[in-house]
Amino acid sequence: MKNVLMLLLTLCAAQMPGHAQNAKNLTQAIQYIKLANTLREVDKSQESISLLQRAMPAVKSKNLYWEAITNELMGLSFKDIKDTTSALRYLELARSQYAKLKYVASGWAVNEVIRDISSKNVYAGIQVGAAGVKVAIFKTRYESDFYEKDIRSSFTIPTEVLVADASKSFKGGQDALRIGLDSIRRYNIPNERIFIVFNSDVNEGLTRSPESKLALYRQLMRVIPNGAVQIDTTLTPTREAQLFTVGAIPRKVWPTTSALNIGSANTMGGYFDKEASRKDINQVDKGFHALALPVGVNTLVNQIDSKRSLGMDAYKREAQRVVDNLANTDLKARLKEAGAGLQNHQTVGVGGDVALALVTYLYPDRSNVAAVAITTEDVERFKRLALTDYKALIQPDLADVTNPDVRSKAEKDVIALQSQFNEKQLIAGALWLEAIMKAYNTGSEPKRFVFVRNSDIGWVTGKFLETISGEYESTIAKGNLYTR
Repeated sequence: MKNVLMLLLTLCAAQMPGHAQNAKNLTQAIQYIKLANTLREVDKSQESISLLQRAMPAVKSKNLYWEAITNELMGLSFKDIKDTTSALRYLELARSQYAKLKYVASGWAVNEVIRDISSKNVYAGIQVGAAGVKVAIFKTRYESDFYEKDIRSSFTIPTEVLVADASKSFKGGQDALRIGLDSIRRYNIPNERIFIVFNSDVNEGLTRSPESKLALYRQLMRVIPNGAVQIDTTLTPTREAQLFTVGAIPRKVWPTTSALNIGSANTMGGYFDKEASRKDINQVDKGFHALALPVGVNTLVNQIDSKRSLGMDAYKREAQRVVDNLANTDLKARLKEAGAGLQNHQTVGVGGDVALALVTYLYPDRSNVAAVAITTEDVERFKRLALTDYKALIQPDLADVTNPDVRSKAEKDVIALQSQFNEKQLIAGALWLEAIMKAYNTGSEPKRFVFVRNSDIGWVTGKFLETISGEYESTIAKGNLYTR
């Protein structure tokens, strides 16, 4: 089929007046430009460049619109053949010409290509948590009227709980932050695209001791060269829930999907009302309904066994009692506050290490799948194994995982989780996940729960997706959308 098409295109080009010569007028130039665009579609970008070069004399300094289009297609064709320098030169010319024409949407679209080629759409975030530092490096892409994320790297650097040692140095936090910054530097990401934040766990914990919070901030700032990047110390549970939802849940499914993240110290999430998905990104906070509960895996363990003295049988009994009590009081009250809007969102996007553990241990063959459905039967099985056969649970059989990439990813996830969760933490997490799913399913129609991989970095992707989408929408709102 492609050969036939190429033959037709060749015959068409051959029949043009002045074949192998420059275009003599605008009409002929437009014919060349249109054909050049088609040639790109059949992987003939070098031929496309040749036609565009022949079209340029008839439009240059004579018709700014068609000159801009010619430069844009020239840049895209050079991009196809991996000539980045030439691609950027022509695309930047096109961008400036669209600006002169006040064709804002066209200029923005070309700018997105420039950002992609020059890696100016790569961002990074570091979240300082109570028990670890999370690092996320990702690329943005414009898709279906909104920006989405393409994760390049994400990892957690475990630390001891962030309290000062005898020298008040917070050395564990400093070392983790230094490692995170070193990783980011390999991507040549400028400071304005790096976001460092104390998560709400740290903020709330240190609020009770302002001196410790200030000391932690000052000590961590010493790791940042010349203080080039500031650390945001204002994140609240509600704001973190909103950023998590923006980053974890694609905007196109906001009308039907809520977010839920089970962390070490908090359970948070929420949903956007149906109108929010159609609003300017800077206004969607008015349509966001947060769910924030100061209960997470580690806080549960502390409630269940505050003195670390219970044997395993006693711990299991007490764990069930504590979780049942929280589900019937705090959780029930928060869900009631969330109202009917939460029930109207039939899908729940679930994040957090407990959900990751369930998917990793029960379905290692899905380690490369971005979204994995979680059923009530899955949670029941996960809980049962955590309570009765912990060792078998954390050592899944990978013999049937034949794809080497999937197997490698599963092995890494299993090792990471084994070092992150002990038996008591996994029991508490499994019981809490089960309780939450039951509480969500009190409506007339059962909800669909889906584990969202990499949602643990939703906070930082949410921050930048919100910022970038806001810039796009405000620019378009102020400009002329007429693009012919």
